[in-house]
Amino acid sequence: MFEKILIANRGEIALRIHRACKEMGISTVAVHSTADADAMHVRLADESVCIGPPSSAASYLNIPAIITACEITGAEAVHPGYGFLSENARFAEIVEAHNLTFIGPKAEHIRLMGDKIAAKQAVMDAGIPVVPGSDGGITDNKEAAKVAEKIGYPVLIKAAAGGGGRGMKVAPTAADLQTALSSARSEAKAAFGDDAVYLEKFLGNPRHIEIQVIADSHGNVVHLGERDCSLQRRHQKVLEEAPSPILTPAEREKIGHVVSDAISKLGYLGVGTVEFLYENGEFYFIEMNTRLQVEHPVTEMITRLDLVEEQIRIAAGEPLGYTQEDIVFMGHAIECRINAENPKTFTPSPGTIQDMHMPGGLGVRMDSAIYSGYKIPPYYDSLIGKLIIHGTSREECIKRLNRALHELVITGIETTIPLFEDLIENEQFLKGDYSINWLEKYLESSS
Repeated sequence: MFEKILIANRGEIALRIHRACKEMGISTVAVHSTADADAMHVRLADESVCIGPPSSAASYLNIPAIITACEITGAEAVHPGYGFLSENARFAEIVEAHNLTFIGPKAEHIRLMGDKIAAKQAVMDAGIPVVPGSDGGITDNKEAAKVAEKIGYPVLIKAAAGGGGRGMKVAPTAADLQTALSSARSEAKAAFGDDAVYLEKFLGNPRHIEIQVIADSHGNVVHLGERDCSLQRRHQKVLEEAPSPILTPAEREKIGHVVSDAISKLGYLGVGTVEFLYENGEFYFIEMNTRLQVEHPVTEMITRLDLVEEQIRIAAGEPLGYTQEDIVFMGHAIECRINAENPKTFTPSPGTIQDMHMPGGLGVRMDSAIYSGYKIPPYYDSLIGKLIIHGTSREECIKRLNRALHELVITGIETTIPLFEDLIENEQFLKGDYSINWLEKYLESSS
């Protein structure tokens, strides 16, 4: 087992990783920008190293600075968290080249799944169902028109090199295709430095269902059930829950085994999430994330597994201590992403936390690195915390979430807490009757 791990991230996920390390008896090294000198993960880590100015490019994405921090502190391994360098294959290779361990998948799988076109072909070959679409990247408008006619309108145009909704456009009809292609390519080029796009059949009202998998270096693979991430705004997840309110046990078992078998065929290592659109009883692969997900705590709550600890043990070469038959799903969990944003306009709201009170009690977990007097910098993502609730049933979970939201106090900045207080009283949400399009329509109707 490792004696010292460097955490190449910031905020709540850096603190989350630190906590897992400390419970395992592993020393931690925090890296930080000058803007994060007073961050909680920096305060609590055994050692800290400043790696640059506030800009992410000059600090948290500064690979030479991170490697140097490993060398001067004697860290043996690097945990990238999520975001930043977590899905950068080159970073994983550089870490390993310096006789350090990258706590994550093999670089080849990061690279493969980072190419959406290659990923789609790879999982299709491994037996995972995919959305009908182009066989590869589309560079010619006439070719795009032929593919669109074949799969049928409306079609979805997606960036081959990225995600998060950037470079994604819908063409409802043939008359809209050329404009949508041009817009998607420009956006993809600006966001990812690559204007390659591909076409898929546009699903009108699907759910977003993702399967959590975990695989060791000894050939063992298990799935940890699904998460329903359908409550989204601009393709960004807002609330996640597990299990999904709409899947049957038979559907869960079937798709879980399909994904596990595919992951085994690919020779994947570590934790990963295979994401699907689900409509009319069918699953369609959209992408695989080769890292820890923001919403991983809901899976932890219903399985009682520490996914960060599992990542570390797998990276150290240890086998999984359980089989698929040992995984038991207990109760229901919901996660609300608390952002420093206006709850109606979603405009970022950096500033100083004046007062705060974290909720507690049975089944309540708050993953956050903020504290009274902490100044939220304007340079990074607006996520400041995750409220995760567990109950024996979905109904109990929602009641507990309602209580916890009213206990949660954060003043001095605007947050999205009021959004969730409103959502959990909505009849459609209470019934679990929503799709990936529902939240935006709801927000438009309530504005």
